[in-house]
Amino acid sequence: MSRPSEEGERPRGCWTMEGMPSALPDGEPVPDDGALPASALAGAADRPLGFYLHVPYCATRCGYCDFNTYTATELRGTGGVLASRDNYAETLVEEVRLARKVLGDDPRPVRTVFVGGGTPTLLDAGDLVRMLGAIRDEFGLAPDAEVTTEANPESVGPAYLAALREGGFNRISFGMQSARQHVLKVLDRTHTPGRPERCVAEARAAGFEHVNLDLIYGTPGESDDDWRASLEAALGAGPDHVSAYALIVEEGTQLARRIRRGEVPMTDDDVHADRYLIAEEMLSAAGFEWYEVSNWATSQAGRCLHNELYWRGADWWGAGPGAHSHVGGVRWWNVKHPGAYAAALAAGRSPGAGREVLSEEDRRVERILLELRLREGVPLSLLREEGLAASRRALSEGLLETGPYAEGRAVLTLRGRLLADGVVRDLVD
Repeated sequence: MSRPSEEGERPRGCWTMEGMPSALPDGEPVPDDGALPASALAGAADRPLGFYLHVPYCATRCGYCDFNTYTATELRGTGGVLASRDNYAETLVEEVRLARKVLGDDPRPVRTVFVGGGTPTLLDAGDLVRMLGAIRDEFGLAPDAEVTTEANPESVGPAYLAALREGGFNRISFGMQSARQHVLKVLDRTHTPGRPERCVAEARAAGFEHVNLDLIYGTPGESDDDWRASLEAALGAGPDHVSAYALIVEEGTQLARRIRRGEVPMTDDDVHADRYLIAEEMLSAAGFEWYEVSNWATSQAGRCLHNELYWRGADWWGAGPGAHSHVGGVRWWNVKHPGAYAAALAAGRSPGAGREVLSEEDRRVERILLELRLREGVPLSLLREEGLAASRRALSEGLLETGPYAEGRAVLTLRGRLLADGVVRDLVD
């Protein structure tokens, strides 16, 4: 059970997806023109294609966040006009145009678009619509394309939401985290309790059919009753999707420093497990079904298709500073700083900082790591002898399901979801 979900990404915690982590891996250089090996484009027509658009700006930095984001103060003097959010949309559009050149005559319309951050809604609604328009112009959108943006509850209102909906967005994800003020204070969240719930109503009024609320459990000082109150508030707002993530205290964050100084206590794994069970109980009773370890939806249509691209190893292009991409077994990542990112594109170069070509074994292991998190589980055919033996042990220990639903697949039980990291380590052997 790891964080986050909808906040950005590639699956960051899942391995994680959803904001970019603060450190980039090593890798081989990306060609100046961003060209991919021919092997990456082979069979592309049979794979769905998505876009992740990273907006790296925040009004303030949350104490738990280690994503590649910047406040105005942090950017001052470190990139000048190139790092400004005023012209960011046009800069990102340049990378979308680069993607069109790199993918050549790839015929696929884009199936999903996810705008994450950071706080995408610090940009004008017209900027987000312009970024989406570039994808539509260069690639086309599938008739049933899912188009999502994350939103800070305090940075949107009815007119903003109406502009997004009119501009082609049909799904929105609000960062709620908690309904308790003292919990939000520990997280350094600036919205007031009750505002995310009102945002759901405003989004519905604007015509958004699909709305997600992001929650975090295990914050220092949070009680079981606090967590239940947050779930009750979220459910009362009427979203069709809820993401609930255990707080991961990342090194280098303000929260990690506060815990190290003894200002706030660390939450242990047993508390995380108890909170997860509370979430499963309350969400299931309200008609939500889990479809990924940390994500619940009221229907198939309510699932986040974009994150499913990550979990199923499909193709996506991540545009923006620090964004990660994956096409046909080639993964690459952009330079982190908005100024360096803009400078590369202005010079006609790919903003890629490095890349790796995944081996067949790499891709097999990643499929197990990611697909085991899903309700449908992972095919047993992907497991080797040691992994199959581990799956039989997990089955006998009640960590994997039995019965027709799980036939030919490793599917986590509720107890298995609590111990998912350990189960998957055994299965990849």
